[in-house]
Amino acid sequence: MASKAPSSPMASKTPSSLPLYEIKYRKNIISRGIELFILFLLFSLLAYRFHSLKYHGLQWLLALICESWFTFLWILTVSTKWSQVEPKTYPLRLLERTSEFPAVDMFVTTADPILEPPLITVNTVLSLLAVDYPANKLACYVSDDGASIVTYYSLVEASKFAKLWVPFCKKYNIALRAPFRYFSGNSSPPPQSSQEFLQDWKRMKDGYKQLCEKIEEASNQEPDACNFAGDFGVFSNIERKNHPTIIKVIWENKESVADGLPHLVYISREKRPKHPHHFKAGAMNVLTRVSGVMTNAPFMLNVDCDMYANNPQVILHAMCYFLGAKDEKDCGFVQFPQFFYDGLKEDPYGNQLKVLHEYLGRGISGIQGPFYQGTGCFHRRKVIYGLSPNDKITAGELEDEYLQKIYGKSEKLSASVANTLSGGPNIIEQFNSDSLSTSIEIAHQVGSCGFEFGTAWGEKLGWLYGTATEDVLTGSFIQSRGWKSACCLPDPPAFLGCAPSGGPASMIQQKRWSTGLFEVLISSKSPIIGTLFGKLQLRQCMAYMVVQLWALRSIFEVCYAILPAYCLITNSRFLPKANESSMMIPASIFIIYNLYGLSEYVRANEPIEAWLNNQRMWRVNAMTAWLFGFLSATIKLLGFSESAFEITKKDQDDTNSNFGRFTFDDSPIFVSGTAILLFNLTSLFIGVLDFKKGNLEWGLGEIICIMWVVFIFWPFFKGLFAKGKYGIPAPTILKSGALALLLVHLFKFINKL
Repeated sequence: MASKAPSSPMASKTPSSLPLYEIKYRKNIISRGIELFILFLLFSLLAYRFHSLKYHGLQWLLALICESWFTFLWILTVSTKWSQVEPKTYPLRLLERTSEFPAVDMFVTTADPILEPPLITVNTVLSLLAVDYPANKLACYVSDDGASIVTYYSLVEASKFAKLWVPFCKKYNIALRAPFRYFSGNSSPPPQSSQEFLQDWKRMKDGYKQLCEKIEEASNQEPDACNFAGDFGVFSNIERKNHPTIIKVIWENKESVADGLPHLVYISREKRPKHPHHFKAGAMNVLTRVSGVMTNAPFMLNVDCDMYANNPQVILHAMCYFLGAKDEKDCGFVQFPQFFYDGLKEDPYGNQLKVLHEYLGRGISGIQGPFYQGTGCFHRRKVIYGLSPNDKITAGELEDEYLQKIYGKSEKLSASVANTLSGGPNIIEQFNSDSLSTSIEIAHQVGSCGFEFGTAWGEKLGWLYGTATEDVLTGSFIQSRGWKSACCLPDPPAFLGCAPSGGPASMIQQKRWSTGLFEVLISSKSPIIGTLFGKLQLRQCMAYMVVQLWALRSIFEVCYAILPAYCLITNSRFLPKANESSMMIPASIFIIYNLYGLSEYVRANEPIEAWLNNQRMWRVNAMTAWLFGFLSATIKLLGFSESAFEITKKDQDDTNSNFGRFTFDDSPIFVSGTAILLFNLTSLFIGVLDFKKGNLEWGLGEIICIMWVVFIFWPFFKGLFAKGKYGIPAPTILKSGALALLLVHLFKFINKL
């Protein structure tokens, strides 16, 4: 809970007595009532199904199973959305209360210079270097898992520009501190600007243009043409997956100047072919250890390379929670929701997640706190080091021998860990006194790929291993130890990123999420285990299951999507006839559920087109990406393969007139969706032929359901006739058509038995 001001109405509220943050619960009585009414209708449908099961065949049983599953999911959703919060932070009160702030280590992760262009990373770094926070309290570490000389070169050039850009932003209180956003489009300086500002503005724009040209020129060069002299020599003859640790201090604030430039450090951890590197989780643990021996700030921020700081006061907002909480267990980490820039208002790919954050996200925040989302999150270092709330650290646990067994064989890291674990809840100063340069050798040691062997990294502390969604696994494990988290929603949003802008990229992201989330659910660190044997609240566990069941949900979504087509092919029905009174139950569920969903978008100031697109894409993702996620997780569970971390392409090109139009490639992920569409269209054709014969069992309800499935897969329907990247490749159509015909003949054969 937020700290409260004195209860006496006559008490004078000084800056020290006012709360740094407040959390209010929404009075969503009408919404709760509608959700409970939908739940009542679902139970009524199940009762009807069960009572009339003996009069119908297989299709009735399948409908009962699928609808039971959807009812279970709705119970989870209602529980999660029940306690929606409206958090508010007061950074001005924090500034009035103290002049000393805790140190913060900022982590930026990138993995591929092609899929994640260095210019995007550079803008994120520049926005972080320019935040409103004392520079001598900040250090920015960039993890480059691609070991790219272009990325390193781009950061070196960016640091030169930062020496001009950061003072410019702070001098004129610039709101947007990512240059590509500040100078986007046909930007011009504000009207009635002073002559001094106009000169500085033009100098900044010219400087950023030169920076972009340098990075673009370097990106277009062949590796052999790159200059490997001097500091760049370490990149010569380097292999991306086989190289030693590379750590470069690009800029060090040696004088510890508060209004200067924060530290900037480049890291590419060691990789060897026979050593598992654990994807992003491994990179985050290396960042944690390297920063632990170099700066050792008590708080850590991590962002993806494409999530720039959109609000200059982002760190102050986070500190309102950390420093304002009465009990530190109420704030193990502070999560800023993911929002995106330049997204089309209609949200054609359904990946901007605005309404998801507005209702489901606020509901999760009202239980035990938001999930850790992998980016835009501030952590207490002691929490990442495995400390539970109210743990009493004994002298034996701070001994060097014990710490080296748990955290690795490094005396300096052990001393750093001991310093962190023994510190109080709100440590202000925890920088190492040594300069960054003197810690390079030790940093190389803790960044090596063999350093973790025999330690607890990835198992009981740090970012946890074993899944592609290390964020949810790590966050749920933290909350299972008794920590709560805080949701921070400042205005303007703290961080903005770029959402996938194509069908393949969006599908890959959804597949990775569903695979990893399902892996977490069936792992030994499942939220269910955390509730039964840990301190994870039951409703928080139910909230985790809403997303962790995405993969398993795909099976029921596919079955329900082909069920009406099955009825037309076999001349049967799974819905009551239109003239039967019982038809009112499924019809009411369909109408009320969709109208209620539409109302949520209207209340969130989203257009109807966005609701339609999101309805479509949630179903499409469920029957394509989530289905492949389920298959991927199952194959891994059976021991036939390991999960792969697929990087989502970061694309800023929105100049295309067809931007937002659904695109395809030859990935097998599109086969299931195309097959479902063709199967339903085939059943319509068969139904038309049978209609002339009469004696039909199926009715209007099945036809409406088939038309709804066709509407859902409308982008696929258009893709059947389009060309280029907007058309479904011919091999995919052939495979899907063969699968659809196989289902037709299979169902006809089953019907004859």
